[in-house]
Amino acid sequence: MSFASATGILLILYSLTTIFLVYRGAKSTKDIKDFALGKGFSPWVVGLSLAASITSAATFIINPGFVAVYGWSAFVAMSVVLPLGLFISLIILSKSFRKYGTSVKALTIAQWIGNRYNSRSFTYMMAVVSLLLITFIVLICVGLTKVLASALQVGELPVLIVLVVFVFGYTMFGGANSMVYTNTIQAVLMAIVAIILLTSGLENFTDGIEGFWSKLDGIDPLLTQTFNPKSPLFRDWFEVVFCNFVVGIAIVCQPHIITKSLMLKSEQDINRYLFIAIAVEILFFAVLFVGFYARLQFPDLIVDQKAMKLDGILSTYVVKNFSIGVGILVVLGLISAGLSTLEGIIQSLSTTISNDIIAPMLRWNPGDKSVAITNKIVIVILGVISIAFSYQQLLYPNLSVGIIAQNGVYAYFSAAFVPVLFGVFLKEPSKNAAFSAAIVSIIVHFSVYYGGLTSYTSGDVRNPAVAAAIAIIAALITGLAFQFSFKQTKTSL
Repeated sequence: MSFASATGILLILYSLTTIFLVYRGAKSTKDIKDFALGKGFSPWVVGLSLAASITSAATFIINPGFVAVYGWSAFVAMSVVLPLGLFISLIILSKSFRKYGTSVKALTIAQWIGNRYNSRSFTYMMAVVSLLLITFIVLICVGLTKVLASALQVGELPVLIVLVVFVFGYTMFGGANSMVYTNTIQAVLMAIVAIILLTSGLENFTDGIEGFWSKLDGIDPLLTQTFNPKSPLFRDWFEVVFCNFVVGIAIVCQPHIITKSLMLKSEQDINRYLFIAIAVEILFFAVLFVGFYARLQFPDLIVDQKAMKLDGILSTYVVKNFSIGVGILVVLGLISAGLSTLEGIIQSLSTTISNDIIAPMLRWNPGDKSVAITNKIVIVILGVISIAFSYQQLLYPNLSVGIIAQNGVYAYFSAAFVPVLFGVFLKEPSKNAAFSAAIVSIIVHFSVYYGGLTSYTSGDVRNPAVAAAIAIIAALITGLAFQFSFKQTKTSL
């Protein structure tokens, strides 16, 4: 049996399992609240779901390519510093967000912010900003299409259409009650694949760690350096450490991440939930180390007399090193990494559009059946948009879909960070402070990125992490200034 045929059979079984879990969850989904938050789950299930949601196709497919090309600097930035910021923020924010999330009674980040600051306009503004997350949907669709088309040996357009129809379709009916279980299965598969990948290159350590680094140093001394001045993203301390740490702290404010704590049965479960999520996530981020294995195997980054593309390095490594059986399992793990995040974004974004944009405009209550029906229509529209944009990226691969997606996602959580931070930790947060901070972050982010206001964002490849970090700091300063000014004014009255 060929690799393509075996992959196809296993994908059918994978799809049938997913459909069963969706059917099970859909029976408990009665309204938009059930779709957004579900009925309450154990910390083990929600923790695995969070780990799967945080990790995208970029972590398993694209980012190891950065490590293969740019070396230790890329690994430190994306597998050490960024996760460190993420874990710290997750621990600090989750407990308080869970507390306020239940009292504020919100289904989305946008609604939570609006209710916390008693401002419908704030809800609407953040809901509109959340549309930037469409760029991440496109990134995942493109990545998954490439993996599936290569594995099945078929055209990319049919794969893209089937993929979008299938994923958007089952997310439409299942919502959170289904997603938490599909994410759990995906997390288990991803963990198995992560272990397979990380142990696949152990022969490179026959001469110890020093021998391993010596081999890399012999290929290119920059591969073993903490900073790589010849790279477009990992040139110095500011890019590698500062920007990625700041981004890691703020990245938690994505809707499919921070709202996970609201799915727990009780507040007492949150510590176990965080422990499980972080432990599994450490394993997932470690997958980037496989990029070193790939570079040792392909020192010139050439295979079959063709230069390897950055986002195709890991896939090539898998094809060259694993048997059909193991290779198929790895492919399923890579697919799971993409699907887990894709489901979460579709679910959260559609809920935001339906609940926070359309429903208030038409003066519907959240419990109205019209909101749930509208949500399904929104998912269909998002699916059509995703196919159109993803196909454009497949036709014109010279466009950096990864950078575009990062830019959109980073702009979103840069805007959400201060409103969430102040809303969680301040007893009387100023609406003016939080709103101004969100506006400033958006203006600064896109000005720095598209305006080329720094040397890091003026080349052929612009670093969205730099734009986001500067925007977050600017937003924080703005928020604190307005909060202090608000208190002074209030005191003097």
